[in-house]
Amino acid sequence: MNVIKKAFRDRIGSQIDLAHAKLETLRARAEAASARAALAAIVALLSEKSAIDRKVDELRESSHTTYQQLRAELESRVAQLEASVQAIESKVKAA
Repeated sequence: MNVIKKAFRDRIGSQIDLAHAKLETLRARAEAASARAALAAIVALLSEKSAIDRKVDELRESSHTTYQQLRAELESRVAQLEASVQAIESKVKAA
């Protein structure tokens, strides 16, 4: 089971890292373009990314029972984060 948990943490960690890198790139573009609305959304998503990081930490310490619940929550939150990053990325590129 530990191998499965580690594989999941690694996969989620990679997704979170990619979303974070995109957010930082978008933040730089938004600041350069003075896109205040996009910048506010990016800051909010960076906060969400931090909350997701804390959940990943909880996952490491979780029991089998709570692991499944945390895993489902993390998958959902990371999917939302990725979709939000993609939406902002499209808006910033269009600007």
